[in-house]
Amino acid sequence: MSIALFAAAFTANAQTPETFKPYKATSLRLPSVPLVVSDPYFSIWSPYDKLTDGDTRHWTNDEKPLEGLLRVDGKTYRFMGAKEKTSLESIAPMASEEAWKAKYTRTNPGAGWQKEGFNDSSWKDGEAAFGSPDLNYVRTRWSETNSDLYVRRVVDVTAEDLKNDLYLVYSHDDVFEIFINGTKVADTGETWREGVKLHLDGDLKKLLKPGKNVIASHCHNTTGGAYTDFGLFKNVALSNASVLTAQQKSVSVLATSTYYTFTCGPVELDVVFTAPMLIDDYDLLSSPVNYISYQVRSTDKKAHDVQFYLGASPLIGVDKSSQPTVSSTVIENGVKYVKTGTVDQPILAKTGDGICIDWGYLYLPAINGTVSLASDNDIKAAFFANGSLPLSKKEIVSRKPSTMPTLAYVHNFGTVTGSASSYALIGYDEIEDIEYFYNRYKGYWAHGGKVTIFDQFDKLDRNYSSIMSRCRAFDKMIYDDGVASGSVKYAEILSGAYRHVIAAHKLFEDKDGNLLFFSKENNSNGCVNTVDLTYPEAPLFLVYNPDLQKGMMTSIFEYSYSGRWTKPFAAHDLGQYPRANAQVYGGDMPLEEAGNMITLAAMISKIEGNTSYVNKYWDILKTWTDYLVENGQDPSNQLCTDDFAGHWAHNCNLSIKAIMGVAGFAEMARLKGDVAEADKYMAKAKAMAAKWEQDAREGDHYRLAFDRSNTWSQKYNMVWDKLWNINIFPNNAMGKEINYYLGKQNKYGLPLDSRKEYTKNDWIMWTAAMAPDTKTFLKFVDPIYDYMNETESRVPTSDWYETKSGKMVGFKARSVIGGFWMKVLADKVCQGK
Repeated sequence: MSIALFAAAFTANAQTPETFKPYKATSLRLPSVPLVVSDPYFSIWSPYDKLTDGDTRHWTNDEKPLEGLLRVDGKTYRFMGAKEKTSLESIAPMASEEAWKAKYTRTNPGAGWQKEGFNDSSWKDGEAAFGSPDLNYVRTRWSETNSDLYVRRVVDVTAEDLKNDLYLVYSHDDVFEIFINGTKVADTGETWREGVKLHLDGDLKKLLKPGKNVIASHCHNTTGGAYTDFGLFKNVALSNASVLTAQQKSVSVLATSTYYTFTCGPVELDVVFTAPMLIDDYDLLSSPVNYISYQVRSTDKKAHDVQFYLGASPLIGVDKSSQPTVSSTVIENGVKYVKTGTVDQPILAKTGDGICIDWGYLYLPAINGTVSLASDNDIKAAFFANGSLPLSKKEIVSRKPSTMPTLAYVHNFGTVTGSASSYALIGYDEIEDIEYFYNRYKGYWAHGGKVTIFDQFDKLDRNYSSIMSRCRAFDKMIYDDGVASGSVKYAEILSGAYRHVIAAHKLFEDKDGNLLFFSKENNSNGCVNTVDLTYPEAPLFLVYNPDLQKGMMTSIFEYSYSGRWTKPFAAHDLGQYPRANAQVYGGDMPLEEAGNMITLAAMISKIEGNTSYVNKYWDILKTWTDYLVENGQDPSNQLCTDDFAGHWAHNCNLSIKAIMGVAGFAEMARLKGDVAEADKYMAKAKAMAAKWEQDAREGDHYRLAFDRSNTWSQKYNMVWDKLWNINIFPNNAMGKEINYYLGKQNKYGLPLDSRKEYTKNDWIMWTAAMAPDTKTFLKFVDPIYDYMNETESRVPTSDWYETKSGKMVGFKARSVIGGFWMKVLADKVCQGK
């Protein structure tokens, strides 16, 4: 079922009008818009309605600033990035710069503790930062679960300081509130953030006075790590007061490209961000290089002098803003590049969840324009004055954020009377991308080091027109499949989800030639190649390229085949990204992961019409299937992917997973030609399904757990019964569930089960695919569209959220929304495509 993508090849890199016009304009306001994305580390988004509403960010919400300017007849318009560029110099430094001292207490100090005149003489003296000993710059330990920390810091501020643009910067984990001279200025709720910048403008700045001031904070640690650090800073960046804000006219998000149009005075500007993630071209799918295409046109039929500017910050290459960076200018194959990365380059040293890469280098080449490395003030002064760039520095080492330079690219269009266009490229070389069973690998695109990052830039430059044409054809396919299987709204959901899913993976080839496609469990625990992500995201890859689905499964099979994993069920994960050496998850999910792997193996085998992929692992599959037979009818209290509201034994949906796994093994046995084995296991699956239907039935629906009356849950695992057309669940069980769910929906979707109002939208899409017709299917899809369009949680789409408020509960930027393609998969299977 792999779909070959094709488009007319171009002999030159001429841009066509179609380059800047989306296949279809989209109306969906994504919670966060993909801009430059490649993998879990090189991932830059705009979590705003307008590209000018703030700095671009990594999915973790760390600032990864890209800035876009257009100069028209001497006037400069900002089309990307925050209004005020910040280069912060400390008045009261944070712990990365100085072990600042403060008073602190661990007990509730009573009323007025945050005010200037409060007597804190009984409090202890401590040095910042305060928190868990394994976190950066912690000098005063505090890490107990469900505990509090109160801090009072005296800060000297001069009258001269108060003339500046001021920022309060703070880092915290978890619930945090901060005060200036007794007045609360921030209250975060339960979250954890590093380097939050609070602009002290207007009344906030008036809270400060010349002389001594008290900045006080209270942090409550709910669980896990604890942290408190804060400081006061002045902005020494060149003022952007003269820079006008471009008026954003439109934004459309298709599978591989995001299209913006702006008005910049008498000139319109189109900007297209393209990640050429073609699902059947592994060099492009894994490419660490993206395109930024741009077009200008005069709207008054007059001639205008126009220059296009793109700027990038060294913050893109750090995990913590306090890390020293080195930026330089290099020339390779006659092309000038500006590059940046950390000084230390701790390659593959960090594992975990909410972290950013701090090894490798960001590159901006002088392809179709000029580049320069200099201080942001020098860069801007030259561009504002005449649309040019200053002489590029050979190297700049920065020890703190306020001294970080800017990497800049400028295209001088000169006089524009009609329209003119070009494109820039931006890329990130991770040097080494992932570790798998103690061997280190680069991404697939590098072919074991034979292809350099400079070769990759050259390839994408030379093939720009043909690649963009292929991307457009791919965008059309994704959109049209969504319309055919559902509606325009469903097509827009799929279009907005594609890069989100792909960018949560790393594609590479191991030393044995196996194609491997590892996910990172973003915003969860950072596990690598987690099987209960591989399962929900599968529909996208089963539709368009099952070999990528195999790329997520082969390593799990090999983990057992090699003898490293000896349990009679599949592993949960292979480690913590980016090191995939052994399972790290604290508890097993026996029925969950065994059922997931067998079911997906069966679907791949049915798509391919044979068992070639699984023959090597047949004994392993049989062992796992026998475990399902023995333990899956009435599950014990096992971990599973639906236990957000607590672990319950006798889970009915988990039992369905086991039953479908047994049926899946039978289907594979039949394809293999072992009729006796197939009949044996299919008979067992049917018997299990019949007993399930009897034991789970509760009037007009089926229970969440066999022993829990007045409960219900989504039975999305039953969808395979429909796809495989084996109908092992009797008495129209699937139809009863769908009818029951229709009465349980809230504004933003169907809850996961009867215990809570929150949901998982990937599972809703699986559940919706069990509907008898498209009209019913869309009754489940439209609330998801509304959630994505209206949620206040401005992150790459969260898959776990409240169905009444639309607010994120947890999880973001996760690959599981590949499950949105379940209806497309069901339709193509039913149509025999």
